[in-house]
Amino acid sequence: MPTSDKPNVVYILTDQWRAKATGYNGDPNAITPNIDRLASESIDFTNAIGTAPVCTPARAALLTGRYPTTTGMFMNDIPLNPDEQSIGKVFKAGGYETGYIGKWHVDGHGRASCIPPERRQGFDYWKVLECTHNYQNSEYYEGDDPIIKTWSGYDAFAQTEDACEYIRQHLEKPFFLTLSLGPPHFPHNNAPKEFQDRFDPEAIQFSPNVAFEDAESEAFCRKEAAGYYAHIAALDGCIATVVETLKNLDLEENTILIFASDHGEMMGSHDHTPCKKQIFWDESCRVPYLLRYPPLTEDQQGRKATTPFGTVDIMPTLLSLCGLDIPEAVEGRDLSACVREAVEIDDHTALYMSVSPFSGKNYLDPAYRALRTHSHTYVRTGDGERYLFNDVEDPYQLENLADSADARETQATLEQELQRQLDKIDDPFREGDYYLDKWGYEVNQTGEVPYSR
Repeated sequence: MPTSDKPNVVYILTDQWRAKATGYNGDPNAITPNIDRLASESIDFTNAIGTAPVCTPARAALLTGRYPTTTGMFMNDIPLNPDEQSIGKVFKAGGYETGYIGKWHVDGHGRASCIPPERRQGFDYWKVLECTHNYQNSEYYEGDDPIIKTWSGYDAFAQTEDACEYIRQHLEKPFFLTLSLGPPHFPHNNAPKEFQDRFDPEAIQFSPNVAFEDAESEAFCRKEAAGYYAHIAALDGCIATVVETLKNLDLEENTILIFASDHGEMMGSHDHTPCKKQIFWDESCRVPYLLRYPPLTEDQQGRKATTPFGTVDIMPTLLSLCGLDIPEAVEGRDLSACVREAVEIDDHTALYMSVSPFSGKNYLDPAYRALRTHSHTYVRTGDGERYLFNDVEDPYQLENLADSADARETQATLEQELQRQLDKIDDPFREGDYYLDKWGYEVNQTGEVPYSR
């Protein structure tokens, strides 16, 4: 099947959806038949990792292909430099129409402020709010209109319909469209009732790395998990709507369709409460990542690619698949050979990090730098701890192999690779205050940059 010089790109970005929470990945709670069907037609990047597993840093890494320590985007609610050579700008310069719908969260000028064109990173079609988690009748700005508007009902449904209408109206030129949906990020009590009614908290099945201290903590976690999976079930319908629209318009063969998330969700794993991320565990950092482009993936349907795929690798990979030049400043790696040639890139590892932990849930956690390989996770924390997991044999990361005799050689190799990666991006891995001072950020008692509505 011939490829197009400039295929369309539809990028569906969700928020706080961990990789395990899909039917195709074996989660008994997840009702995701449409996403499961898409997975059977796609390449599934099983080691897709949030370069910095929290909202603003992850989104900045996606937009720039650069690490948080390079851009300064290592906390929520700080502004991305408008002069970045971002993915939207490169697609636009390459002859693409560009559109962005939904959550942005890299502007840093207030969560309900109107974002001017010069801070939109190359996206022309614009129906966006910086950040909200009120998913019922949420607000947004359209284009250059300074009057705030409202999505009708559950915003993911309305945003998906708007994305499909955008596709219908952009058939003459190639387009790069991002549909950025807020769920299943908490709160977990505001999915449409019909989806909430599907999930009985008492019926939720937890993974082996979840243990409860008492009945109260178990009840809380069950309630949150039920709401989390209600959001997921609702969004499964959104993915179906986009897939059907592309099919009806005969755009499937000429469109790279991606389903992904910015970071994951702990939901009780390893004694971490629901609504927590930032930390290095698999549930926090590993995300779903499906890529379908029939001219290249038709003979790879359902393939599970194990090459580590960090957020910073997304921009160079997509630009390469679309025949566009990759800016020199990009730090991620072009992994398009995984798609074009159906190969694994054996020497690639994904570096990820928490630079200055923040929020009431995370500010006491240590900073860390970590690697994901085809088979292992290796972590070095700011307080001197080491963690090493064999993710193939121990997918729930129950056994820390660090400093064990059997894993001594593996640990030494990964420590050397971690240091090589840090040297490459000029990251000395210092305490969080070093980076706060370097970038001039003032934080509150829980390490956060204060933000306004």
